[in-house]
Amino acid sequence: MNIIIAIAAVLFLLLALIRLDWAILTIIAALPAYLIRFRLFGLPLTFLEIMILIAFAVWFFNNFLPNLKKRLRDRGAKTKYLYSIEIITTLAVSLSAVGIAGWDTGALGIWKAYFFEPILLFILLFNIFKTKKDWLKIFGALAVSAAAVSLFAVFQRITGLFISNPFWANEASRRVVSFFGYPNAVGLYLAPLIIIISSWLASLNWQDGILFHDKFKKIALSLIIILSVLAIYFAQSEGALIGLAGGFLIFGFFAGRKSRIMIIGLVIIAGAGIYSYAPARELFIKKATLSDLSGNIRRQQWKETITMLKDGRLIRGAGLSNYQTAIKPYHQDGIFYNSDNLPNFGALTYGSAELRAKYWQPVEIYLYPHNILLNFWSELGLVGALLFVWIIGKYIYVALTLGLRLKREKNTDKYLAFGLMAAMAAIVIHGLVDVPYFKNDLALMFWIIIALGAALNLIYRTNKK
Repeated sequence: MNIIIAIAAVLFLLLALIRLDWAILTIIAALPAYLIRFRLFGLPLTFLEIMILIAFAVWFFNNFLPNLKKRLRDRGAKTKYLYSIEIITTLAVSLSAVGIAGWDTGALGIWKAYFFEPILLFILLFNIFKTKKDWLKIFGALAVSAAAVSLFAVFQRITGLFISNPFWANEASRRVVSFFGYPNAVGLYLAPLIIIISSWLASLNWQDGILFHDKFKKIALSLIIILSVLAIYFAQSEGALIGLAGGFLIFGFFAGRKSRIMIIGLVIIAGAGIYSYAPARELFIKKATLSDLSGNIRRQQWKETITMLKDGRLIRGAGLSNYQTAIKPYHQDGIFYNSDNLPNFGALTYGSAELRAKYWQPVEIYLYPHNILLNFWSELGLVGALLFVWIIGKYIYVALTLGLRLKREKNTDKYLAFGLMAAMAAIVIHGLVDVPYFKNDLALMFWIIIALGAALNLIYRTNKK
């Protein structure tokens, strides 16, 4: 296995030396390559990390150092990129979180994979890809990645193969996992990509030129969107479906007058249908109020996390990769869940050992609190949580402002701006009940989306000047 990895690394190095842009696009298309794990001189690594480090090293020694004098001379005239201050602050805050965790090797590994390397990729993107045509290649790489993940998921749905969990593999209770180890990872990965690809497809329909009238491209993107939605459905990732729906509602609301009227109409019709049909109304209320088993577990997690943070960790958090250790003294081994909707449930279980045993649901200690704000707060402290609130808020504001400007100018790149904004909205919506950042591929995807939004803004800001 190590020989194969070494050969693949050498081939990737050759690709980076010949065509660095293709190497970076390969990284983006192969984000799930973090699942290929190995050790180098005792240091745990993934093949995705190796690709990023090789690409950055090639750029640094072949492009950055030879032009260093010119860069220093022209730095005053150089266009300043969005998020420069935020990136420096992110590195500083995340590194301090490693210190809070005691400079543990696990925390350093998490810092390397979730913060340092994504920012390296961010830097590469802005130094290699310059024009709108270049940046659209990244959309293509993301589409290729979505196609691979969704095709494998659909294959698992049909065959039941390569699903390690017997319950998920069983035909009656099947939930696909694609290349990942659990079903929700499919939704976390694909939901924002579906919106981004859809926005690209929407922009193609109105552009002039051979590139944008390629019917094969439109058909291929449409199939990828359909397959990706099916993959999320087959994974039964409810949070992803809700995030996806929320993202599309936001995209449709801003994209145009006709789509806005359609969105409002759909919301009214769906609301009336849910209200008038009792089972749908009850299900909606249960999901919205987190009254089902999954919701009860989430609420218990959040309660324990808030208690832990209040107990001397409100500012500094638990430290990077230290949540499970920090939460242990505050963790409750399980909860009583009223699965049969018994009236006066609390009194009944209090007075009956048999009922307590029947309705007791064990709850494990998860890696993270499963809430986007609490995830950042527990890992990076209050400053880190506020920092990412600022980054996300700034990103949405910039993308929305650009989209509205392009809309006034009747420029169909408005779809790209609104789509990138909606993709981030889908991440946040899903993140209310899950972990949409603290995973190798998701951290990289987050910063790729940030880079795409910043680049689109920079292209039109530069053109305006």
